[in-house]
This record gives sequence, C-alpha cells and structure tokens, in this order.
Amino acid sequence: MQAHNEIKATARFALWTLAWAATLALAKFGPQHLWDPPQRVASWAAVAVNLAAGIGWIVAFTHFLRTIDELQRKIMQDALAVTLGVGWILGFAYVVTDDASLVARDVDIAVLPALMGVVFVVAFVVGKIRYR
Repeated sequence: MQAHNEIKATARFALWTLAWAATLALAKFGPQHLWDPPQRVASWAAVAVNLAAGIGWIVAFTHFLRTIDELQRKIMQDALAVTLGVGWILGFAYVVTDDASLVARDVDIAVLPALMGVVFVVAFVVGKIRYR
C-alpha cells in the first residue's frame, strides 16, 4: 500500500510540475506569440493561472514529501538545503556585486533557477550515492 501511495503522489507531483511549467511558458510567451498585440488582461490572467498552478505544485510537493520513505525524504531535504543555500549565497552575492558596479553586464534572472536546478540534481544524486 505504501508503494502505491508513493507512485500516486509522484504522479500527482509530476502532473503539477508539468502544469506549472506549461502555465509559466504561457505567461512568458503568450503576450508575444498568442495574443499579439499585447493585452494586459490576458497577460495578468496568464500570470494568475501560473500562480494558482504554483500553489498546486507546492501542495503536491509537500504531499509527495510526506508519502516517501524516511531515507528518500532525508536525501530530498539535504538536496533542497544545499540548493537553497547556493541560491541564497549566489543570489545575494550577485546583488551586492551589481550594486557596487563590480559586474560589467547584467545577468539574465533565468540563470539563477537554472543553476539551482542543476545544483539540486547534483545534490540529489550525491545523496543517493551517499546513502546507498
């Protein structure tokens, strides 16, 4: 029964992840490609739908964390802690260096979540190897 609940929670989490990513893409690319000329109401509606999907994703993720076994939860929490730390440290270091005009050019904000995604995957794999 535990394995069935884990599979169900994993599937629900995956679906919410896809929904969130799809609504993010809609909010990002919709104003330029779907409702050109830009319409503010449609753009705000897309952002609202993305926020709602994000809330659903958070709820699905917390449910997923509660259903997985203790070792998987430990590995996931360790990976999330490393990811949060790297995100905070690099994010604030960039803000400080940018405010001090030490950075020659602006960095696209999309670099930070992409970097955090890579850090999470690496930390998760390291955790899986460590607790093998």
